[in-house]
Amino acid sequence: MSESYYKVIDGKKYKRALLDFADQATSGKGDGRISMAEAEEMYKLIADGETYTEVEKDTMAYVRQNYKFTDKADEWLRTEIRKWAASK
Repeated sequence: MSESYYKVIDGKKYKRALLDFADQATSGKGDGRISMAEAEEMYKLIADGETYTEVEKDTMAYVRQNYKFTDKADEWLRTEIRKWAASK
């Protein structure tokens, strides 16, 4: 049985691929922050569909609350998501 597209935490649905990526990006090596290169990969996971969905918005809010980014990666990712979402 394959894993669901969603991961449910405290009754709320999140995009599993984004959470799994954040877990991988912050575990093991480095300083535990999501780097610029990792933010670029995360953006690809967000921009894989036609719209910035409510589930993706909720997932990114969860990621920002529970994971650390480098300042550069955080600013870049926020800017790219805004630009992409505005173009849809």
